[in-house]
Amino acid sequence: MSTALSPQVAAFLADWPDEPMRALFQNLAELVFGLPDVACKFVARPGVSYSLRPRHTAQKERALFAMIDVIDDQPRWLSVCFYQDMVRDPEAIGDLVPGGLADSDGYCFDLTETDRFDYVRARLLEAFQAAGGQ
Repeated sequence: MSTALSPQVAAFLADWPDEPMRALFQNLAELVFGLPDVACKFVARPGVSYSLRPRHTAQKERALFAMIDVIDDQPRWLSVCFYQDMVRDPEAIGDLVPGGLADSDGYCFDLTETDRFDYVRARLLEAFQAAGGQ
């Protein structure tokens, strides 16, 4: 299992000044790049968002199991989204987005502070398992 980031993600991180959201994104990126049987797509839309989209090889119907977006505001913040049927939200802190994730219902968790990071990280691992990961 390798946690080596793609050249595009590594370059993006190298250009991002050190701030709390950078560290959170890097942690999540290293996590998904290190998961077995997962490929990641990075979509850069400067001025809008930078999106990391992990997909498990067992997924046949969906192009991703999570969308980890860096919203290109000042300061930058993260929006981490999942299909509604792949994660739970026991603390009810996610925003339900009807039809908002590839035309399916989803949950989005916005991170502007570091306090919800562990909760969102747990949802990411839950979505990975739902996608077919061990």
